[in-house]
Amino acid sequence: MTTVLTPASPLTAADRCDRCGAQAYLRVVLLSGGELLFCAHHGRKFEPELKKIAAEIQDETERLTSVPANTAEEER
Repeated sequence: MTTVLTPASPLTAADRCDRCGAQAYLRVVLLSGGELLFCAHHGRKFEPELKKIAAEIQDETERLTSVPANTAEEER
């Protein structure tokens, strides 16, 4: 049997943290096949434990600090 992994879709504002309901910036695909979503705070808090049970971690926390190029220019 061949397993093909498809790229995960980007997280959106509709994706919410399973712990607190804030916007999710981390998707954790579990070895068991399940999926968990976390905000940046809870992703950092549970990172050591998540790494033990994760098949894949999709981390989009860089979106919290990045500024789109055209936005900075428009604000000046």
